[in-house]
Amino acid sequence: MKREGDYYITGPLPETPAPPTEPPPWGETEVVGKPLPRIDAYDRVSGSAVYPSDVVLPDMLYAAVLRCPHAHARARKIDVSRAERMAAVRAVLKDGDPGTDVRWPIGDPDARSRLFDPHCRYEGEAVAAVAAETPYAARDALRAIAVEYDVLPHVSDAMAAIAPGAPAVWEGGNRAGEPQVYERGDLAAGLAAAAVVLEETYETATNLHVPMELHGCVATWDGGRLTVWESSQGVYNVQRELAIAFGLPLTDVRVVGHYVGGGFGSKLSTGKFSVAASLLARKTARPVKLFLSREETQLAVGNRPGNRIRMKAGFRADGTLTGLEMEGWGSGGAYSGDGTGLLDWQVRDLYRCANVRTVRHDVHIHAGDERPMRAPGHPQGSWALEQLLDAAADRLGVDPVELRLRNLAEASQARGGLPYTSNGFRECLTRGAEAFGWKEAREAPRRDGDVVRGVGMAGATWVAGAGRPPSTAIVRYFDDGSVNLNMGASDIGTGTKTVMAMVVAEELGVPPERIRVEHADTATTQFATASGGSKTVPTESPAVRAAAIDCRDQLLRMAADQLDASPSDLALAGDAVVSRSDPSKRVALVELEEFRRRMVVVGVGYRGPNPEDKATCPFAAQFCEVEVDTGTGELRVTRFLGAHDSGRVMNRKTFDNQVYGGIAMGIGFGTTERRVLDAGQTGKMCNLGLHDYKIPTAMDVPVEIASLPVETRDLECNSTGAKGLGEPVTIPTAAAIANAVYHATGIRITETPINTTRLAERLARRDAGRRG
Repeated sequence: MKREGDYYITGPLPETPAPPTEPPPWGETEVVGKPLPRIDAYDRVSGSAVYPSDVVLPDMLYAAVLRCPHAHARARKIDVSRAERMAAVRAVLKDGDPGTDVRWPIGDPDARSRLFDPHCRYEGEAVAAVAAETPYAARDALRAIAVEYDVLPHVSDAMAAIAPGAPAVWEGGNRAGEPQVYERGDLAAGLAAAAVVLEETYETATNLHVPMELHGCVATWDGGRLTVWESSQGVYNVQRELAIAFGLPLTDVRVVGHYVGGGFGSKLSTGKFSVAASLLARKTARPVKLFLSREETQLAVGNRPGNRIRMKAGFRADGTLTGLEMEGWGSGGAYSGDGTGLLDWQVRDLYRCANVRTVRHDVHIHAGDERPMRAPGHPQGSWALEQLLDAAADRLGVDPVELRLRNLAEASQARGGLPYTSNGFRECLTRGAEAFGWKEAREAPRRDGDVVRGVGMAGATWVAGAGRPPSTAIVRYFDDGSVNLNMGASDIGTGTKTVMAMVVAEELGVPPERIRVEHADTATTQFATASGGSKTVPTESPAVRAAAIDCRDQLLRMAADQLDASPSDLALAGDAVVSRSDPSKRVALVELEEFRRRMVVVGVGYRGPNPEDKATCPFAAQFCEVEVDTGTGELRVTRFLGAHDSGRVMNRKTFDNQVYGGIAMGIGFGTTERRVLDAGQTGKMCNLGLHDYKIPTAMDVPVEIASLPVETRDLECNSTGAKGLGEPVTIPTAAAIANAVYHATGIRITETPINTTRLAERLARRDAGRRG
């Protein structure tokens, strides 16, 4: 059964043995926690790292996908004859051709579409695919395919989709199931007991993932065996889905993904491109490379759903919460029913409140489907909750940090009151405020001519980030002092390989540069769930530590026989084994007779279970300063500080990098990014390219971004004490900016993004009201 936050898991999971005994938590560490460079840094920056998009095989063909140009249409007739006659074209696929009867999503018993479905429910839906000698010939062949479409009515907005008479995405209405309701306590009584009740409606725009490396793969067959190099966050997810699609045993499907040029959740499962490339490779008996264009990735491989959120909250005069209500609407697109997933988690769990009610409405529209995007639902929910708390602090005359401190939760309320293995939220708030200079910044002058300055903050928690079994790691310690670590997890750019090498180095005393990591290859590494949910380090590091300890213990037993000592009295000290009680009693590893005979020691480690009676979550508080030009509406974020409790800091350099990157992404969510659909006429996407879909640039991100780790010594979450970091960072960023804009201007912006156009319009409206 999936739990809250397990969106990164597809299909059944194997069970692995628990470690024989859980090792004690680390105290002070020699390697773990230090700011070490990545072990593959040179490969990445020099261009020698081979990403899937770099793969070139002998005799390789290039493929492209023909996509529906309408928001809603039926392909009545597809004529591929001209494309098939083109000199460089080697294969064309369309619905009805052998092998194309693949239900979509793969493996979903309720799948309502197929690989090339003639009923196209969003712009960008796959209609056909071609393979040719060059990428240009493949694109030319797409233009030669003639498709006759019956263009059908469309709906492009979630609220419009549930209005009477809206064009139907599916028969039976556009609602994706019944509203999802969560309740505890008595909301009406809680609001009745409040001294202040606030209510507001907030809206967030749909965002796109925009990873640097485009989505795609290279596929080739060796007899009946399929090998795919895919830009993926989880090679085992892709292996299982392709095996189902082609009716193959898992052993006949190999997926390799050693490097990934970004994903942010959009690459947690495979896309139609991998099935199409594999079909074309089988049909032509040649390798086929199929990578999407930037415009295709904007349309067809996922998004963060936009949401409308109605919030209501009651507060006593001292600022403590008496009731919280949220109602949210959102669309996961034409096929996914998850437009509001986890939208209400922070309302349910972050602040202490006995009386809570949330309702989530998921609807279908004629647009591409959602895929998890860095903390699904949480940034949208934070946008509403943290702004409403800020408004309450303003109404009550309470400092925003103090208001949150008065409402700290001591346990996970949404999980029935489970205590946390660690909770650094208070320290994130207090230490973050002190390091930022919060009180001084609030009291400093706020106007310099037309430019006004303000500061804001917001808090956050993340539903996942605990990790969990299964995870298996194998460590091979060779007699020349070098080490090989084998694990299945993908390093999606976060530095996972480096952290795992540091864990091995901590236990074996081997320098990280002497450790090689094999990963993300279904043919050569151990099973791992996809790298999502900010769970990779807390999932994999305990297994890696256990495998390294297994190696160490074997070496100590070998030395004990040779030194006539007890293994419990021995310890590794660099390249030797030394007696704790008599340091003169030592033996170099190269002199261990059994080690020399065996030449390699192999340790196997497994991830132990999480504590059943505790919850493990990361926490965060962020603080920012903004400047607003009241004449032009220009917004500039001038500085940011993120205080994050993610358990033990495994590598300070990669920790800080995650904070900087997450804040940059949150700035995009809050100030620049939105998908624009032509809802009134065509339903098509208006900002397909990066010229019009504006992700933050170096000009939008402040020079001064500070990372403040709040390093809780979590002794219960797992044997390394690590909690997730990658996703929590993005959650509170946009809300903190909105609160800072209010502090600067007195204007509460309830819709994302807070761009120059929106601010200028609101400033003009305010000034006109003052003159009137």
